[in-house]
Amino acid sequence: MDYDPMSPIWLQVVNRIKGSIATGAIGPGEKLPGGRDMAVQFSINPNTAARVYQELERAGLCETRRGMGTYVTGDAARIAQLRTQMAADAAGRYLRDLRILGLSRADAIRLLSEKEENENA
Repeated sequence: MDYDPMSPIWLQVVNRIKGSIATGAIGPGEKLPGGRDMAVQFSINPNTAARVYQELERAGLCETRRGMGTYVTGDAARIAQLRTQMAADAAGRYLRDLRILGLSRADAIRLLSEKEENENA
C-alpha cells in the first residue's frame, strides 16, 4: 500500500479496511488478521495495527473476542450506515471539486450521467 505522507498511516489503514467492509470484500462476522499479521500485511508497526483495531472498534465496525481474535461486526445496519456515509463523503468531495472548477450542480449531474452511459456502453 502506498501511503499519503499528508495523512496518518493508521487512518489510511482504517479507511482501507472500512472500504473493504463497505464493499463486502470483508464480510460481516469475518475474522480479521491478528495485529502482527496486519502489521506485516500493511507494512506498519504493530502498535499502529493496534491503533487501527481500536479505531475500528470505536466505530462499531469490529469486536475483539478474548482469546479468539477480532471480527467484523455482524450488524448489517451498521455496515449499511458505513456504506451510506462513505458514499455521501465521496459525493461531497466530488461536488466540492466541481465547485472549485466553477461547475454547477446541474453540470455535476450531467457529467455523472454521461460517465455512466459511457461506462455501460
